[in-house]
Amino acid sequence: MAAALVATASCSPGSKAAAPRRTTTSSTSTTSTSTTTTPATVAPLPPGAAPTCPPTPPRAEPRTDRSKYSLDIDVRPDESAVQGTVTVRFTPDLPTDRLVFRLWPNGPREAGDGAHLDTGPVTVDGKQAPAHLDDATTLVVPLARIAAGHTVEATMPWRLTFPGPVSDRVARSGNAMRLGSFFPILPWEPGVGWDLEPPTGAFAEASTSAHADFTATITVPDGFDVLATGQRDPATGKYTATAVPDFALSVGHFTEATATVDAGRPVSVTVGVEQGMGDSAAAYLAKVTRSMADLSARFGPFPWPSYTLALTPSLSGGIEYPMHVMQGPNTIGRTTSHELGHQWFYGLVADDQGRDPWLDEGLASWAEARAEHVESYFRNRTIPAGGAGHAGEPMTYFASRQSIYYWTVYAQTVKALLTLGDPNLVDCALRLYVSQHAYRVARPADLFAALSAVFPNAAAKLAPYGLHP
Repeated sequence: MAAALVATASCSPGSKAAAPRRTTTSSTSTTSTSTTTTPATVAPLPPGAAPTCPPTPPRAEPRTDRSKYSLDIDVRPDESAVQGTVTVRFTPDLPTDRLVFRLWPNGPREAGDGAHLDTGPVTVDGKQAPAHLDDATTLVVPLARIAAGHTVEATMPWRLTFPGPVSDRVARSGNAMRLGSFFPILPWEPGVGWDLEPPTGAFAEASTSAHADFTATITVPDGFDVLATGQRDPATGKYTATAVPDFALSVGHFTEATATVDAGRPVSVTVGVEQGMGDSAAAYLAKVTRSMADLSARFGPFPWPSYTLALTPSLSGGIEYPMHVMQGPNTIGRTTSHELGHQWFYGLVADDQGRDPWLDEGLASWAEARAEHVESYFRNRTIPAGGAGHAGEPMTYFASRQSIYYWTVYAQTVKALLTLGDPNLVDCALRLYVSQHAYRVARPADLFAALSAVFPNAAAKLAPYGLHP
């Protein structure tokens, strides 16, 4: 997400008569790409060695035990609501005695704006199961012990009421609707278990979810357009979204521009601008094309075969989701490259955004700096009191420090990385990190291991900024 603070620098109910409706079906491939593999490792350089760029190992493959989601999404603009069902086939890699679903629209910021996500009865393997809320965003389904490697299937209905023209991921402005982090989702981290970080009241994320496959059926009134996570088949209206950590969509009346980009693989790009906005879809498309080619050369091929960008009103900056980004008006500058950088740092290599926000926002800011050639902007920043030396803090630290969040996490991470030396070698280290931890939920130690394979003194250099393994 590009912080609203630097958006300019970077980054109603209708009539009561029901409108005709059409259905868009989204589906995902459920064919495993490989067996689950352990990411390749690159040895750290010995103390005193000269920084160097080792060969990049092959990119890790998605886990074959990843979850499979089936979503039914019925968007009802006249009711300022969306409702449907979620079914997920979940195979834990560790034993557990519960399922946990996060209901992110019930967090303090979204709920304060008027969003609310209700859920109905939960069934597990065809039988109704008890469920309770531990807090507004955490729905717990107690179960008998589930063994590692055993698959269970859970289903529940849900209904989301979304607010009007607020600057957030769940909102409606005129005919344009943003739907991000909007349905019940499992916060499972392979090798760790349930991630239960509290929601944030800041204009930021607190979510964690492992890479999964999604199948969605999206119903909208006739005349509305949908841009979503996934690759759309023009003949069938189906989307394919395989091995992504979340699913999001934007609905509206879009003026679109499309292109195919060579980004280490052919990538179909669509930019949609809500009618009535003054932004040019063609201009944003050209910006995405340049930035995607640049970043794929730095960090490895773009992860998926398609990318959509929806520009809708009443949004400051941008909000990232895998394969789909939401941006507001007049954000063609650094916001566009920042949100594109998130496709590698959060989309491909996920993280716990509540615990380690610097792993996605800081690294996406590095991608922004490199694509825009504005390294000096970050190098010359003075980090405010309360932020200097705290770049690695969790979102709970910033609950009462929203005004310094951007400078502390986004800008300070770039400033810290620039102290390592040649920016091209930092790109090399991040390329290693991406290849080793693709389709995984990474932790700071994973990034430090990649940095130490290029810079022998990486840990000592970054420690004064509050960045630690």
